[in-house]
Amino acid sequence: MKLSTDSSMRFPVSLVLTASVILIAFPFEVTFSDEIPIIERRLPPEGIKLQDVDYERIHARLIDVEQQYQEAIPVVLQKRLNRFLPDVAIYIKSVRYAIDHGEFYTEKDILLALDQLQTAQNRLDNILNGTHPWSKQRGRVVRGYQSTLDHSPQPYGLVIPKHLDLTQPVPLYVWLHGRAEKRPDLQFIHNRETITGTINPKNAIVLHPFGRYCNAYKFAGEVDVLESIQSVCERYLIDTQRVILWGFSMGGAGVWHLGAHHPDRWVAISPGAGFSETARYQNIQPADFPPHAEQTLWNLFDVPQYTRNLFNLPVVAYSGEQDKQIQAARVMEEAFEMHGRKLTHLIGPGMGHRYHPDTLMELSNRMESYVRQEPDPYPESITFQTRTLRYPRCHWIEVTGLEEHWKDSRVDATLNQSSQFILSTQNISELRIRAPGEGMNSFKSRTSLHIDGQTLLPDSSHLSKPFLNLKKRRKQWQLEGSSDSENTLHKVPGLQGPIDDVWMEPFIVVTPSGSGINRSIDQWVHFELNHLIERWRLLFRGDVRIKRDIEITTEDMNSNHLVLWGDPQSNRLIGKLSELLPIRWENNSLVVQNQHYNTQTHIPVMIYPNLLMKTPSRYVVLNSGMTFREGHDRTNSLQNPKLPDWAIIDITLPPDRLKPGRIVDSNFFDESWQLKTP
Repeated sequence: MKLSTDSSMRFPVSLVLTASVILIAFPFEVTFSDEIPIIERRLPPEGIKLQDVDYERIHARLIDVEQQYQEAIPVVLQKRLNRFLPDVAIYIKSVRYAIDHGEFYTEKDILLALDQLQTAQNRLDNILNGTHPWSKQRGRVVRGYQSTLDHSPQPYGLVIPKHLDLTQPVPLYVWLHGRAEKRPDLQFIHNRETITGTINPKNAIVLHPFGRYCNAYKFAGEVDVLESIQSVCERYLIDTQRVILWGFSMGGAGVWHLGAHHPDRWVAISPGAGFSETARYQNIQPADFPPHAEQTLWNLFDVPQYTRNLFNLPVVAYSGEQDKQIQAARVMEEAFEMHGRKLTHLIGPGMGHRYHPDTLMELSNRMESYVRQEPDPYPESITFQTRTLRYPRCHWIEVTGLEEHWKDSRVDATLNQSSQFILSTQNISELRIRAPGEGMNSFKSRTSLHIDGQTLLPDSSHLSKPFLNLKKRRKQWQLEGSSDSENTLHKVPGLQGPIDDVWMEPFIVVTPSGSGINRSIDQWVHFELNHLIERWRLLFRGDVRIKRDIEITTEDMNSNHLVLWGDPQSNRLIGKLSELLPIRWENNSLVVQNQHYNTQTHIPVMIYPNLLMKTPSRYVVLNSGMTFREGHDRTNSLQNPKLPDWAIIDITLPPDRLKPGRIVDSNFFDESWQLKTP
């Protein structure tokens, strides 16, 4: 990992009104290269070395287009055409990242860079002239959007049939690509401009999300799929009740987890030859299992733990007969059978890791038949399963509280013809039922609830709302309003951890403005801080937003999670929080219940509700980037969280490709965000 403070290497290709460069301001010079070894990256791999003449030619052209882009922004805003700026910015960013990080893998990539800068120039000229011809283009077209996570421009590809009637709502097929280590932005955009892809329906648009490169559509990759879909729906007339999710290899793994986690977004899904869980796919034997918390966190993405969600929609898995990755579908066949169901699994005869053309045709016909069926926006029955409030909903059921996170949690719900909701639950403490229809008074006057053997009769005050909220207290369910509301801190959807959950929503990295407890801690903080900045750029293809602690505003806190770096002495926000958190700095010790750790050699990493807010609705994260590191990039199945809600790091062991230091203690907070009894 090599970091640069050259402003030209940090030029922001963002959709803002300024061309200023954000630089990290440190209160003193920090040198750590002799003490903390460099962590060599794995993704993307190093490319070929450019000749000086090629580098200068690309770099000079890049600087010119970047400058024109920034100068054009006020004019474009005045013309109210700024919604087309991401379609330009993605091309500038692709070349900027390629030249910054050595992402040229063949001599042809040099020409690709120059071609993409020309495309950026052409599109910018079009916008300045009040036109945007690519927005009406048919066939293959590449477009972009501005991500809410970090405000970065992200690309996606479209295939729009020539004769498709776009004046009427059309289905959308979402295709998730496989692992391609040498296909970051530059090469991804080129592929989407030149290759139609595996599927090519005649009566639908096909969306090819970037997925933020190579992460099996986890974290920012997952958000990218959902934001790409949203962008397409804003730009084209899409029938949102007819969205197909399909993918192969790494894309198949993405289909498994996105299909299981968001079962009400798709009319049908087809995962092809992609892993569905961690331990069996990696052949990890019990003797080699990682710490218990990391095993528990496998449940975030291991699809067998969400199997019952897949009963809400058609699922058609595909495997090549000779493909070793048939293992994933076999695992899911077992999972279906455990619940008394059978997985539809098509197998390409004699095939390795690819589609058989006849089986692909059968798959295409099946998907087309699902698209033609009349959608049911309010199904009579729902089968829901989760392990975390990060994934809390299916159709008209939303789980808003668990008795204990990471345990099997279920809701089976039915609405019968007599307006009776019949529900059975497991490990659920709170849930919400959405009313049928669109209006505020959509529940019928005779609506009743039968839940876990109890009968509840909502009165007019409940039925006038768009939701019925239920809470279980002392093993008895009650409708919201039957008792005094609680003001206690507790885990809710979007505020439940673990540490890596912060990468799912907008965040700001907050740097310290002062010196810390000692120089060793400061060196570790600045190394890990820069590691986050560079790793986010390489693996998730964006530039994190950075502010100093003294610059954070109330609006920043209301709109973003804060990733705070330092200690109470170096970071003012950590100082304000230090007395409010369950892990505290006291004199020379970090205190975790009855355990004391020396602050000269230990530092906490953690996620917690932002108690600087009157009503905490955002996180603060202390001293952590992504908890999966370069050593886990060898396979997408290992790009899972490695740390739970909090951990204590002994920095006498330097950060490396697997850990930020020696993990001396770690655990989850309980449902009230308190430390669990050891």
